[in-house]
This record gives sequence, structure tokens and C-alpha cells, in this order.
Amino acid sequence: MKTCLVVDDSSVIRKVARRILEGLDFQITEAEDGQQALAQCQRQLPDAVLLDWNMPVMDGYEFLKALRRLPGGDAPKVVFCTTENDVVHIARALHAGANEYIMKPFDKDIVEAKFHEVGLI
Repeated sequence: MKTCLVVDDSSVIRKVARRILEGLDFQITEAEDGQQALAQCQRQLPDAVLLDWNMPVMDGYEFLKALRRLPGGDAPKVVFCTTENDVVHIARALHAGANEYIMKPFDKDIVEAKFHEVGLI
């Protein structure tokens, strides 16, 4: 079973994402900020990361840059999931190593399509 780390400071978003991704046969772990997510990735890298941009402690962009510097950190597929939908943010995310970009609000069809595009399902 593939693993996905859901990183968002909103417990509601994490719950919705968990429900969608478990329905797609992913085993889910959660983090509420980038620092928690990075600590989890240092212990064990997931197959995928669904990542929010705006979070306390460490934002999604800083987390992504740190993840990609870890040994094997280039392997997880990272899908940003955020309200930041302007071209500048999207370009920064992709340049930092994001594989895809989803804008909030999202639904099962959008998540499934993006995860399919990056080869996770």
C-alpha cells in the first residue's frame, strides 16, 4: 500500500484529504506544519505528500526545499494543495520540486486526477 503524508494546519482539510486518499488505497500520516512533516520524512519517506503552503512554524515551500535536500528526498511525489493560486506561487512551487498543484477547495475527482498524472495511481 502506498503512503501519503498530508501536511496542513487545518484539521478539517487533513480529515477530508485522509478520507479521499484512503478511498484511493493510500495509508495516511498527518502533520500540521512543515517542521512536523520534515521530522516524519527524516524517519521514513512517504510515496506522496499533499502539501499546504501557508502554515505556522515552517511553511510548505520551506518544507519542500528541505525535503528535496534529504537523502532520497527527491523520490516522494509532492502535490501542493493551497489557496495560493497565482502564477508566481505555482512557478516557485514547481521550481522547488513540486510535482503538481491543486487549488483549494478540492474534491475527490481533482485529487484522483492529479495523483494519476504524477503516476501514483
